[in-house]
Amino acid sequence: MNWLGSLQQLGRAVMLPTMVLPAAAILLSLGSLPWATWGFPMVSDMANAAGHGIFYFLPYLFAVGVALGMSNQAGQAGLAALAGMAIYDQVTLRFGNGLIQPATLIGIILGIISGLAYNRFKSIKLPEVLQFFGGTRFVLLLIGLFSAVFAGLMLIIAPLIQRGLEFIVGLESSLGGFGLLIYGILYRLLAAFGLHHLLNNIFWFQLGTYKTPSGNVVQGDLPRFFAGDPTAGYFMSGLFPIMMFAIPAIALAIIQEAREDLKPKVQKTFLTAALVCFFTGVSEQIEFAFLFAAPYLFLVHAVMSGLAMWLTFELDIHHGFSYSAGFIDYVLNFHLSHNAWLLIPVGVAYGLVYYVLFRWAIRRFRIPTPGREEGSVLEDWAGNIPYSAPLILEALGGKENIVQVEACITRLRLTVHNDRLIDTGAMKALGSAGLINLGGGNLQVVFGTYSELIREEIAKLMERDLPQILFNAPVHGKMLPIHEVPDKIFATKLVGDGVAFVPERGELVSPVYGTVMHLYPTMHALGISTREGLEVLLHIGIDTSQLKGNFTAMVEAGDTVEPGQLLIKFDLQALREQAPSLVTPMVITNPDRVKSWSFAPFKTVKKGQASVMSVVLHDRNVGGVET
Repeated sequence: MNWLGSLQQLGRAVMLPTMVLPAAAILLSLGSLPWATWGFPMVSDMANAAGHGIFYFLPYLFAVGVALGMSNQAGQAGLAALAGMAIYDQVTLRFGNGLIQPATLIGIILGIISGLAYNRFKSIKLPEVLQFFGGTRFVLLLIGLFSAVFAGLMLIIAPLIQRGLEFIVGLESSLGGFGLLIYGILYRLLAAFGLHHLLNNIFWFQLGTYKTPSGNVVQGDLPRFFAGDPTAGYFMSGLFPIMMFAIPAIALAIIQEAREDLKPKVQKTFLTAALVCFFTGVSEQIEFAFLFAAPYLFLVHAVMSGLAMWLTFELDIHHGFSYSAGFIDYVLNFHLSHNAWLLIPVGVAYGLVYYVLFRWAIRRFRIPTPGREEGSVLEDWAGNIPYSAPLILEALGGKENIVQVEACITRLRLTVHNDRLIDTGAMKALGSAGLINLGGGNLQVVFGTYSELIREEIAKLMERDLPQILFNAPVHGKMLPIHEVPDKIFATKLVGDGVAFVPERGELVSPVYGTVMHLYPTMHALGISTREGLEVLLHIGIDTSQLKGNFTAMVEAGDTVEPGQLLIKFDLQALREQAPSLVTPMVITNPDRVKSWSFAPFKTVKKGQASVMSVVLHDRNVGGVET
């Protein structure tokens, strides 16, 4: 695995524990309400204790979360990390004279070591008399012993590390707003590669120390903010204008610059994305709409983000979040902020600048943002994930190509055997906003906030051994649902079930591996039998059986065919003039053999395009599709 791939895995791992922080923010916000006035003082105390408890045990959460992320969700690795943190905590508590406390950095280190130890030793074999401690149990033993030694070393090393962190804090403070400018630019640039969690972890959870009135020591901009440190929040405040106003303004600009015929669908997708960004701070779906099309514009966006950090510093704004800089966190944590009201006018100004800038740039440089070219609109995933997941898996090269698949908030994070097998065109048609190849088989595919649901469906498919048949596009043209065929026999599925196409070129190719069963005399239609026993009918146009002389067959009955092989040439212009419709159905005439169906988005497809339809058979132990 190359270093970018390793950082990708670590970045995903350190993000996982932060998912519990919104619960802490909600509890602390509830605790700030005047419960005593309402006659329930115990509620306030309990909510505050619960919220601060999450921050107190944050190092433990990081240890377990990172271990799980580094070991592909292995519970034994998480348990080993938890045991390691408990040992470290007790040793340093007793012998550290109160100067050394568990920190998120320690949790991350123990999590990484536990995850790596699990991957390395999970299958270790010891002599028979010691095999009880072999396998995954060896990892628990190893990490337990290592943690004791590690804690002893940290009694010596921790003060040096603390002085190093204090030096960085002092250096950052001496840079003032310029330091925040650099941080803001780096944050936005690393976000494109999914590595911003590593940077954020340093500033949000490591730098800066604050001692609470109760004597607890907390580190990092985020925990210090929630602990009541009046100097905290600088590394979060500047993100609110970007997430709540600037990036949603980009979405509005994309909508306004879309073609009129595509604008309704673009509007549906990007208004939703704008609202998601405004309320929760999840921005990748919008940013990836222009990242690959205009990377220079993304650089401008990065600089503008850094300037927002500098501006909020100069205005002495202190605000923070548990999850991201969205409106929900803005309201929940407002009671802990200072000058946070200024974020609204700053955000409005940023939104106006972004809207004007991006509309001008999209138009001036003809940037192909969604809606400005056919097939670039992201689909609504809410109801289509279970049906599209098999096609996504095939576009990733099939389950044999997948080494590991994980997901963060907005993207799939994958390791594959061969990245050349990835069908980027199909991924885009299936709703991907972008694909990042980090090399070494490490990929990121942005699907927005449904990424985790897509990962779950792909994981289910990889665990099953289902007899699945994949269909390529038989023509170049637009794909239609079968019920839209202008012929009642096909539309009501009397002939069979499947899909249809409106051809734009006069060539029909095979969608599957199989054998030509029969070729109609006029050559306007033919049937193919797959090796699994499915019978596929391809019918060029509607009511074309009497139009002789317009079709030329390139195969005969009994020929074996493969996907993409030319079957029939036809006179497209003549059919336009003589046939009632060009719609070309592709149906399975024995649909009782099919257990489930999956369809790609109904839009323009290329001749021979992979996996426009996928079916799973009832039968098991049938022959596979040739590759």
